[in-house]
Amino acid sequence: MSTPAHEPLDDPLARERSHLAASRSALRAMREDVEALDIRDVTANWVNAEVLAHQIDERIKALADLSDTPLFFGRLDYLHAPGAQQAEGAEGERFYIGRRHVHDADGDPMVIDWRAPVSQPFYRASKKDPMDIGLRRRFGYTGGDLTAYEDEHLSDPADPSGAPTTSKLLQQEIERPRVGPMRDIVATIQPEQDEIVRSGLGGTVCVQGGPGTGKTAVGLHRVAYLLYAHRERLARTGTLVIGPNRSFLHYIEQVLPALGELTVRQATVDDLVGHVEVRGTDDAAAAIVKGDARMAEVLRRALYSHVTMPTEPVVVVRGSRRWRVPAYELEVVVRELLDRGIRYGAAREALPQRIAHAVLVQMERAGEAPDDRVQDSVARNSSVKAAVKAVWPAVDPAKLVLRLLTDAAFLAEHAEGLLDEDEQKTVLWVKPVRSVKSAKWSAADAVLIDEATDLIQRTHSLGHVVLDEAQDLSPMQYRAVGRRCTTGSATVLGDLAQGTTPWATRSWDEALAHLGKREGIIEELTAGFRVPTDVITYASRLLPHIAPGLTPVASVRENPGFFEVRTITETAEVIGACEELLGNEGSTGLIAADARVPALAEALSAAGIACLAPGEETTRETRLTLVPASLAKGLEYDYVVLDEPQAVVDGEPDERTGLRRLYVALTRAVSGLIVTYAAPLPTQLAE
Repeated sequence: MSTPAHEPLDDPLARERSHLAASRSALRAMREDVEALDIRDVTANWVNAEVLAHQIDERIKALADLSDTPLFFGRLDYLHAPGAQQAEGAEGERFYIGRRHVHDADGDPMVIDWRAPVSQPFYRASKKDPMDIGLRRRFGYTGGDLTAYEDEHLSDPADPSGAPTTSKLLQQEIERPRVGPMRDIVATIQPEQDEIVRSGLGGTVCVQGGPGTGKTAVGLHRVAYLLYAHRERLARTGTLVIGPNRSFLHYIEQVLPALGELTVRQATVDDLVGHVEVRGTDDAAAAIVKGDARMAEVLRRALYSHVTMPTEPVVVVRGSRRWRVPAYELEVVVRELLDRGIRYGAAREALPQRIAHAVLVQMERAGEAPDDRVQDSVARNSSVKAAVKAVWPAVDPAKLVLRLLTDAAFLAEHAEGLLDEDEQKTVLWVKPVRSVKSAKWSAADAVLIDEATDLIQRTHSLGHVVLDEAQDLSPMQYRAVGRRCTTGSATVLGDLAQGTTPWATRSWDEALAHLGKREGIIEELTAGFRVPTDVITYASRLLPHIAPGLTPVASVRENPGFFEVRTITETAEVIGACEELLGNEGSTGLIAADARVPALAEALSAAGIACLAPGEETTRETRLTLVPASLAKGLEYDYVVLDEPQAVVDGEPDERTGLRRLYVALTRAVSGLIVTYAAPLPTQLAE
C-alpha cells in the first residue's frame, strides 16, 4: 500500500527498512498463496491440469525472493495523483520502485514494477522536467540489507537553476564489483536507455553502442518491458534472445529470471539453423561468398528450376467416366502458382487441389453436383499425384544445397549474372560427397540450408527477437534471423567497431535491410558507464583504423579506474599481474590470443592459481577467468590483464579484423586494466 508523501518524525532509514521487511513478507505470502492453490476440481481433463500446474509452477518461480537482490531500489513521491490512466491513489502518493510488483493482503501495492507507467519518472524525471515528482529517493544496499538512501528534490523552489545533481549511490551501483554472471540494471537505467527500453512492440530498434554503454542490458530489459506491456500477445507468439556463442548466453542467462521473466528462449544463430550437423569449416573467401545475400537468389533459382511445364494431359477415371485436363490448362495453373510467389512447398500442396478443381468444373458442366469430398478424392487420385510429381517435385533443402556445392554446371546455371567464375570456384567442394549425411557441412552451409528450407516452407515467426553482437553476422545470417520475426519486431544490438568476422557489418542500414526491417530506427549510445576513462581513451586510438567516423565512447564514470601498460620479459610477469589484480575485490580476466592460452593455462597451474573458462560462473574462491581473445566479446570483468596485444592482432586473417579483436579485448575491464607485452605494440596504439 502506498504511504503519505510527508516524512515521519522517526528515523527515515529505520522506516525504509521496515517497509522492506513488510514487502518481503508480503511477497512470501503471495508465493504461499500460489503454492496453496488446489486445482483438482477446476480442470476438465489431465491435459488442462498439466498446463495449469506448469503455469502455477512458473508463477511460483517468478515470485522467488532473491536474498542478495534488493526488492526495491527507489521511491517516488508524487506531488499530485498520477494520471487517470494509471488509476492509482490520491494526492501525495508514494511509490516504491522494484523489480516486480508486490501487494499486501488487501491487494494494495507495496512495490511497483519498474516497468509500470507510474515508475517511468524514476528514470526520466529531472529538475528541468520533474514529471510531477517532488522527491526521488535511491536506496543503497549491502547484499540484501538496506544500508543507505539518497534524496533528490526535483521540484525544489529553492533551486531554480535546474542543474542536475550526481547521485553517489547511482555511481556506486554502476561501479560495484562483478562476481558471477551479468546482472540487471533496473536501478541504474539512464534516460536515453529508458527511451529504448520502453519503445513499442510494433517497431524494430537497432542500437549502436560502444563498449560499456549498456546495449546488451538495454536489449534484455526491453524484452522484460515488452513482456510486461504485451504479455498475452507475446505469450502466444514467443520471444527469443540470440547471442554470439554459448559462453555469452551463459553470462547473460540470469538477467531475465531476476526480473521475473522465465519464458524467454536463448539461442545462437547456429542453433537456429541446426538442420544438419556442422563438422566442417570454410576458409574466409568461401565463407564470405556463402554469406553473401546473392546466394539467396541462387538458391531460389535452383529450387524453382525443378518446376517444369506439363506436356501431357491429366486423365482422371471415376467410375465409368474419364475426365481430361489438357496440358495447356495445366500450364495455366502452374504459371498462376508461380506468379503468386508463395512458398515452393505451399504451391506444391495447392497444385493437386487446383487440378481437382478443374475436373470438378467439368463435372458440373456435365450436370453433376460434386462437393468438397469429391474434390479431395480427385486430388488424391494416382494420375493427379503422378502429374504433380512430374511437374512440381518435392525437393529436400539439404540435397539442393549439396548439389549446388558439388555440381559445377548446376551452380553455374543458377549463379549466372550473380557470382563470377572465381566466386563459383571458391564455394565448390573439391572432393565429391556421397550423401547429405556424409557431407562435412560448415556453419555457412547450414545457413544456406535454412534459406532453402524457408523457400520451401515458411519459417515460424516470433513476436520479438533480440539479436546481440549483430555486427558479426553475414547477410545470409541476418536473413535467417529475420525469418524468425517476419510478423514480429526486433531489437538489434551491436558495435560496428567490434566486428571481427571477414563479413562484418558495414552499416546498420544495410543490416536492417537484410533482416527485412528497413523501417527500423537506429539509436546510438555513446555514454560509457562501464569502461574507465583512461582505458576507453587508450582503446579509442584504434577507432580511426577500424571504424572511421564512429563516435568514440565518452566515459561518465567518476572513478577513473586503474590503467597501466607494462613491458615484460617472461610469462611469469603476466601471472604476477594477475595475482596483483586478484588482490582487489571482484572478478579478473586474463585475455590472450587464442594460440597463447594453453601456455598461460600451464603457467597459472604451475603457480597454483585456479582459473575458469569463459561462461563459467566466478565464485569468491575462484575469480580468475582465462579468456581466448576470440571469446571475449560481450564479457566483462572488474580487472583485466591483456597479454601481448600484437599477438591478438596477428591471430586474425587480416589486420583490420585483428585490430577490432584487440579493441574488444581492451574494453572488457570495469575497474582496471594492465596491458603486458614483450613484442612491440601495434603502431596504431602509439601516441
